[in-house]
Amino acid sequence: MSNDRLTTLLDEYAQLEKQMEDPSIHADQALVRRVGRRFAELAPLYAAHTELEAARADLAAAKELAAEDPSFAGEVEAVAAVLPALEEKLGEMLIPRDPHDAKDVIVEIKAGEGGQESALFAGDLLRMYTRYAERRGWTVEVIDAQESDLGGVKDVSVAVKTKGMPEGGHGVWSRLKWEGGVHRVQRVPVTESQGRIHTSAAGVLVLPEAEDVDVQIDPGDIRVDVFRSSGPGGQSVNTTDSAVRITHLPTGIVVSCQNEKSQLQNREQAMRILRARLLAAAQEEADAAASDARKAQVRTVDRSERIRTYNFPQNRITDHRIGYTAYNLDLVLGGELDAVLDALAEADRAARLAGDTEISRRP
Repeated sequence: MSNDRLTTLLDEYAQLEKQMEDPSIHADQALVRRVGRRFAELAPLYAAHTELEAARADLAAAKELAAEDPSFAGEVEAVAAVLPALEEKLGEMLIPRDPHDAKDVIVEIKAGEGGQESALFAGDLLRMYTRYAERRGWTVEVIDAQESDLGGVKDVSVAVKTKGMPEGGHGVWSRLKWEGGVHRVQRVPVTESQGRIHTSAAGVLVLPEAEDVDVQIDPGDIRVDVFRSSGPGGQSVNTTDSAVRITHLPTGIVVSCQNEKSQLQNREQAMRILRARLLAAAQEEADAAASDARKAQVRTVDRSERIRTYNFPQNRITDHRIGYTAYNLDLVLGGELDAVLDALAEADRAARLAGDTEISRRP
């Protein structure tokens, strides 16, 4: 257990507590959110430390009593027996965690190989994440979407947010960060007349949503183009140049949004996605600089990596990164994702305890 790290984090907790009590902080709502999330993240650590210190004080008191009266020896043993578990609990909390765990996310889903069937599967994934979010009490906001002819989606971006402060600093990213990669489906498509099983895929990208303080974008580094929206839409969506395409010149990242009726709204939505992508790119660069081994870690957003297979004939879901298999595909697609996400989180915890950084997304 690192005493220096513990002291540093407890000092930070005390400073954050003072900030939260300062009425002037509420003049800056973005600062309130940042301070509140970090405070919530450190609260379990503070509670674990307090519990451990109380147990140590109880042990010292029991030893003093036992020195005067041997009948208290049993109490000494009882109190001493709980200390290892409390020390282990606090020790695990001191392992460096993902700095983005408390953040909300932007989820992008794109149809891949398989034509219309892939677009239908992308729509299934969107419904799966939406239902899971509802189960967790999160909100889902569609930022941009391009629908397919048969009711699927070719490309969709949604923001998934917690309501209020995430408990213990466990925000949406702490759960959905495992979902980035290629999701493969095996089933008989609705367009298949011979009853043959087809394989198609959809790509999922999960990004921690960045705030202005996380990513500074120089207005001179972006090019903004406007164009006429395409596809289904309400009044004025297809009749004015309201769609926006933003190109970040230094990186070449391009983001388009056309769902909103006004050019300004589409620009704001596109900038949200751009900030999130730039934050992810900066984190990847930092990870690679820290260690070549981290290039294959969960931070990667490489869509070429197949992470999971959804087999409809067998009602089977398989996560290839950790060898997880379950035969409850219907429930998972209905939003019951916790079992597979818990398995991924446990694999990550075990890897971090073993001295690695994070589990790999690669199969």
